[in-house]
Amino acid sequence: MKKARTAVIVGAQWGDEGKGKIVDVLSENFSVVARYAGGHNAGHTVIINGKKFILQLVPCGVLRAGCRSVIGNGVVLDPIAFLKEVAALRANGVQVDGSLFVSNRAHVILPYHRMIELASENAPGRVKIGTTSRGIGPAYEDKMGRRGLRVADLLDLKLLKIHIENACREKNMIAHALFNSEPLDPDKMYQEYAEASAKIAPFVCDTAALLNRALAEGESIAFEGAQGTMLDIDHGTYPFVTSSSATSGGAVTGTGVAPTAIDTVIGVTKAYCTRVGGGPFPSEILDAIGDLLRARGNEYGAVTGRPRRTGWIDLPLLRYAVAINGISWLVVTKLDVLDEMAEIPVCVSYKIDGKTTDDIPAHASGYDRIECVYHRVPGWQTSTQGITQMGKLPKAAREYLAFLEKESGARIGMVSTGPDRDQTIFVDEFVAELRTLTGQKGRALAEH
Repeated sequence: MKKARTAVIVGAQWGDEGKGKIVDVLSENFSVVARYAGGHNAGHTVIINGKKFILQLVPCGVLRAGCRSVIGNGVVLDPIAFLKEVAALRANGVQVDGSLFVSNRAHVILPYHRMIELASENAPGRVKIGTTSRGIGPAYEDKMGRRGLRVADLLDLKLLKIHIENACREKNMIAHALFNSEPLDPDKMYQEYAEASAKIAPFVCDTAALLNRALAEGESIAFEGAQGTMLDIDHGTYPFVTSSSATSGGAVTGTGVAPTAIDTVIGVTKAYCTRVGGGPFPSEILDAIGDLLRARGNEYGAVTGRPRRTGWIDLPLLRYAVAINGISWLVVTKLDVLDEMAEIPVCVSYKIDGKTTDDIPAHASGYDRIECVYHRVPGWQTSTQGITQMGKLPKAAREYLAFLEKESGARIGMVSTGPDRDQTIFVDEFVAELRTLTGQKGRALAEH
């Protein structure tokens, strides 16, 4: 049997780490890119020769000719959002037919999921999570409650009609009783989703079988995460989290491959920190420097446009992410955003009730007692944008990266120095491992 050649690419912070660009850069080296969690609340921005693509459901591999893209069973799929995204890709000349596949076991988001989430998030007395109100959470609730609709069911129009009628009867009553929401029309919903069903059908297959065949044939697969470690439903800053397994373990349950098929885990971290929405953020910057980072980093949500909160890099959280995910390699993005800083504070540990600790609180209120312990490193105050060789970075920038590597416990394999594909540094040892994983596939590796 041929050896599996796989990598999981996961966010090591609160999402928005720049995974889209990194998956896009690395996808040249893989035969398949498979998305394993989340929904169209994720926003992966990819810039190719100055042209911007924003992907929400479709894996970044779709932008590479010859690379197959898979939406796995762990994803919740909004059919209307999916078809809109596919239409935009086609309009931009991207080949999707025959190269994009949707799991027949993925669960479907329907309008009542959005209705419930929006009403719930805005209900009096509710602690606001900061969701995108796209129905992601309620769709996962229905999945775990064993009352969800899967893509396979979406294609069975008789079953679809019965499901929508029963669900609308129940959800309309709940939404009216709890939130005084207007009822949804099941007949109108059925017509819309029956039409969507016919358009989605050509993309649908048993993607677990597809992926396992690819592994058996020695093809290389990249598993694309959505959101980040600290938004994971089990391991994140609960309840201010997403509703799925955003960590590397989700790649197994979210696609149907065996745990033994995973060869390496690549974690993506910004050179600083950001977070969207509510919830704990120990190293948050609440002054003008935070505004400067937001402006320089263009820190606004790719999906919602919401301004992101900004902070210094948090090493206790990064070490936690390395441990939870089994991260071997780190990719550091947006190094160039720090170019103007004379000094860069790094959170190296926490103090809780006066005691130094690296422990991550289980309870959200535990973060309120955290006092960050900072180590200040010199900035470089010169442009790093577009640099593609580690040796050409300013000495202080290299020292900053070396400090992060030493303190995080994972090796740095790549550094992003700008938003475009080509504004990337590859480290020799990382390239050597990728060559082993992918059989030297990809121009970037050949040229390195």
